[in-house]
Amino acid sequence: MAKVSIIGAGMTGATTAHWLAERELADLVLVDVLEGMPQGKALDMFEAMPIIGKDVEIVGANSYEATKGSDIIVITAGLPRKPGMSRDDLLTANADIVGKAATETLKYSPDAIYVVLTNPLDTMSYLAMKMTGVPAQRVIGQAGVLDSARMRAFVALETGVSVENIHCYVMGGHGDEMVPLTRHSNIAGVALRDYLPADRLEAIVNRTRKGGGEIVNLLKTGSAFYAPSAAVAQMVEAILKDKHLIVPAAAYMQGEYGLRDMFFGVPVMLGRSGVEKIVEYELDAGEQDLLQKSAAAVKETHEALKNLVKL
Repeated sequence: MAKVSIIGAGMTGATTAHWLAERELADLVLVDVLEGMPQGKALDMFEAMPIIGKDVEIVGANSYEATKGSDIIVITAGLPRKPGMSRDDLLTANADIVGKAATETLKYSPDAIYVVLTNPLDTMSYLAMKMTGVPAQRVIGQAGVLDSARMRAFVALETGVSVENIHCYVMGGHGDEMVPLTRHSNIAGVALRDYLPADRLEAIVNRTRKGGGEIVNLLKTGSAFYAPSAAVAQMVEAILKDKHLIVPAAAYMQGEYGLRDMFFGVPVMLGRSGVEKIVEYELDAGEQDLLQKSAAAVKETHEALKNLVKL
């Protein structure tokens, strides 16, 4: 069976393991610095396997040796956002955590694909690629799947239509400058722009942009974990099953959409080698403007990282 190691066994990491275990996709390792915590969560989850009839090995560890031979490394470790905190505020603290997680796991799994979840997402993905030196297609940031899912959920609430009929596409950085593509997003083939009144659609776009912050403010002591971890599980499944699934995710840009040397949220095809290709939509002038604005914000955080860490 394939092996997936999750660095960070907090709410997001443990819930990612939960979704993956239910799908019987891979043996799982939970790694965390807190002594006993990943071991306890892993054992508890492993004891649930007979109940749901899944043959998955789940172990917890405080050291990286347990990750040896992983097909996929998921990095969720990092400080969560607190109310009033922007994703960029997390840059300094999380750069240390993600840098160590990436370089340490590389020693034991030199061929692994990295799925990065730690914020600021696009910049942490860039850091993981630079610190490990692995080919760009083997590092993917999870953001667009989550942002698109949030938008789909809000459209379903507004319209009463099944989430299965709703297809939404969100590009750009994982933050307030993200770019929900209302022209390409649709309900059973009908563009959202044609299906919903402009003011209702605008409200949905704004709620999507602030979706993470809305949950942070409600929880008060943590951030979202059910939907982010489900998004990771979908990406991991697409890679392990070589599905060639097209999802929005943060990928390394090498000229696509006119962007270079940065991670940015775009539609990608996921398969066994990681990012198989970046899909380029034709954007109208308004979408292009929003995209460039989002790219400028992401680039700024990348530059801040370069000033912080020698890459």
